[in-house]
Amino acid sequence: MSTHNVGIAGLGVVGGGVASILEANREAIKRRTGADIVVTAAAEKDAQRAAEVKLSHGRVVADASALLADDLVHTVVEVIGGTGFAREFVLKAIAAGKNVVTANKALLAAHWAEIMNAARARGVSIGFEASTAGGIPVIRTLREAYVGDNLSRIVGILNGTSNYILSRMTLEKSAFADALADAQAKGYAEADPALDVSGADSAHKIAILARLAFGEDFPIEDVYCEGISSVEQLDVSYALDLGYRVKLLAVAKRRDESVELRVHPCLVKENHPLAHVDGPFNSVFIEGQYVGDTMLYGQGAGRWPSASAVVADLIDVATGRAKTVALRRGEGRLSVRPMRDVEARYYIRFQAVDRPGVLAKISGVLGANDISIASAIQRESRTGRSVPVVILTYPAREGAVQQALAEIATLDVITGKSVLLREEE
Repeated sequence: MSTHNVGIAGLGVVGGGVASILEANREAIKRRTGADIVVTAAAEKDAQRAAEVKLSHGRVVADASALLADDLVHTVVEVIGGTGFAREFVLKAIAAGKNVVTANKALLAAHWAEIMNAARARGVSIGFEASTAGGIPVIRTLREAYVGDNLSRIVGILNGTSNYILSRMTLEKSAFADALADAQAKGYAEADPALDVSGADSAHKIAILARLAFGEDFPIEDVYCEGISSVEQLDVSYALDLGYRVKLLAVAKRRDESVELRVHPCLVKENHPLAHVDGPFNSVFIEGQYVGDTMLYGQGAGRWPSASAVVADLIDVATGRAKTVALRRGEGRLSVRPMRDVEARYYIRFQAVDRPGVLAKISGVLGANDISIASAIQRESRTGRSVPVVILTYPAREGAVQQALAEIATLDVITGKSVLLREEE
């Protein structure tokens, strides 16, 4: 049995967890898989982090480039983050003939083709299970279990921070700012939560999943992205009254020869399994022609779930099961459908003056844009000034809805900015 030597670049939350698992489970992994995986080197600039990791058979250095020059290292683990130095490091590792395992979704979302093509040309493997949904084996499921199926839709709750915030707003009636502060206090949100609450983190992940599901390299720039910072408690409450919950969903949906790629807050019916995925948990709902509907659920981030996914990739590399995914781009087989052409049911809340004829004016504009109303709620105002008017539509085209909203905003009965949420079935 040969030893497979690993170098870890970054001993933070995930990297430190990988080192700990490999140290604690070396013999168990060897018995189960026949792979003897040893951390022979690690790189970490932070002296305190470096001191916290104890390697039985390796050394800790400050400069990650030392891992690339070490001929004993077969595979490097990149858990540095970002797309600058990380990209340079990964490409140099490939050029040096080393396999790479990474948890870096932003790097893969932006530089997929460059990295995968370089790895294929050099004959090395790229593992990236931890880049999407942490400890949930969705990458492995798409690459292996469903590779022979024709997938039509992936809908996922892919960001635990946003899901925790929306869960608090739903279950405890918290305002967005209070729910965010609570998420930060519990360690579910960073001091700067922009990447999570803006939807960008989920966009990176759905771009990766769509590539695997549909076999084509879609640019990250083509993913429509809308975050949760504008979601108000009032709309969460209305949604509950109407039989929905509000979730930040990442959607990849095939429609004939085009694919919808979008991230935004959605209304999800109470009886859908995704509606009750609460707290910091993630879930991915997959539809296939033959497999039907399946759902994966678990912890989508954190030290141990993500580290466990990295270790699984290392085992695949060490046992020869790993492979590189190089996909086509720009051949015209599948295009990304513009957001204006997406069709959905819509929840729209207007703030309007409380007088007769308001609903008629609004519905007139909607009808002129081929938008049919499924139901409407107009509650009596207690102040005598303005009142929310909530409308649910039948399926309509996004472009038509946006045009109608622009026209309705000019009406003399509208007193504030409208709110729009899309339903995802």
